[in-house]
Amino acid sequence: MQKALKQLIASNTLKLFVGIGNVLRSDDGVGVYIAQRIKERDKIKVLVVEVSIENYIGAINAIHPDEIILIDAVNFNRDPGYFALHSPEILLDYTTNTHNISLKKLVGFFKSNVWILGIQPEFVSFGEGISPRVGHAADEIIALINSGSFHGR
Repeated sequence: MQKALKQLIASNTLKLFVGIGNVLRSDDGVGVYIAQRIKERDKIKVLVVEVSIENYIGAINAIHPDEIILIDAVNFNRDPGYFALHSPEILLDYTTNTHNISLKKLVGFFKSNVWILGIQPEFVSFGEGISPRVGHAADEIIALINSGSFHGR
């Protein structure tokens, strides 16, 4: 799955990374954490939407990205910090309880290819800050995106 992320980053398409999550629910804020640390450049744009992505549909489409990468905590039932890039169809059965709209409904509003960069959370209880294992994975993702090269697992 990390190979897919590397290939997407290396592609010559306009990519919009969208940080999703609730920063007041521990690891659920990992998408926001990552998005806030991505360095924008010619083919990489970033938008932080937290829990209200539905309020940004027009703004996202107005950027006209070739690829939209939604960064979010996803329960893969794997070890904390596990991350993967998937097409939305793969993840439609995964549920999240911190968003105002489901992924299934959301994807239909976009005019671009949509990807989900999901990170397995450890904690989603009330509290600020990312757990160490999720933070390590987040930092790995940030380094990958910012450097454009892959050093991951």
